[in-house]
Amino acid sequence: MKILVPVKRVADPDNANKVKVSDDGTKVTSDGLEWKMNPFDEWSLEAALRLTEDVSKKGMKGDDGKPLDRIGEVVLVSIGPKDAVQTIRQGLAMGAERGILVEAEDSSLDSHVVAQVLAAVAQKENPDIVFLGKQSADGDSNVAGTKLAEMLGWPLVNYATSIRTEPGSDTLTVTRALDGGVQTIEVKMPCVLTSTDRILHPESVKNGVTPEDHKYPESEGGRYASLKGIMAAKKKPLEETTLEALGVTPKRTEEYVKFALPPAREGKATVVESVDELVEKLHSEAKVL
Repeated sequence: MKILVPVKRVADPDNANKVKVSDDGTKVTSDGLEWKMNPFDEWSLEAALRLTEDVSKKGMKGDDGKPLDRIGEVVLVSIGPKDAVQTIRQGLAMGAERGILVEAEDSSLDSHVVAQVLAAVAQKENPDIVFLGKQSADGDSNVAGTKLAEMLGWPLVNYATSIRTEPGSDTLTVTRALDGGVQTIEVKMPCVLTSTDRILHPESVKNGVTPEDHKYPESEGGRYASLKGIMAAKKKPLEETTLEALGVTPKRTEEYVKFALPPAREGKATVVESVDELVEKLHSEAKVL
């Protein structure tokens, strides 16, 4: 099984309060903030690694020196400037086999262009699954996966919470989150998936090779990269290419006219003596009743 996992570098969401708007209001600036892997993509990467490993053979190697615990291939792709390489290296250190950097300026990208690029990469790589995070922590548009599936003509399952498959099967049984509950469906590969954080639950991924009773540790994100993994990542293949080399002519469909920070809170509070007084103020002053 080959899984293509797009990973985006985003300004650290923990420091979102430090994001600024340029003086002319034309862009959001993240100057001085650290970049990290989009947390939603990290969920999908972890699920992809679980789908392509046999934990019963962790650390074992065959006569050719290759790890026996890897039963598939995870390929990372990131679209962005040169320093997005660091995001790919992080994923390689976690266990992915190789990476692809598609060089592009952030200002030239939107969800449609991202889907165009990923479609070109998928047609070149022929993966069984393209596994995205459901959205990015900066743009939050939540449509790249859907656009990609449409461009490829592949089936799509959004908001995956669990996945089950068997060796040699071309079918996944996927549970997905809905507003009113969950839905379990079967989908044939190749396909496009997006994930929710519930994909990280200890028993959410079953590949038919890792023992059925195995439980992964509780986690809020992907696995930590070991020192050995970090060192190994430096030697793993990382291809660099461009939009032109992929035959992609960017066609943005979104245009941002102006950005503005929300108004600062006044920090004022009014104390009322009774429920009747509260209702009156909500009606006459706040005008929400």
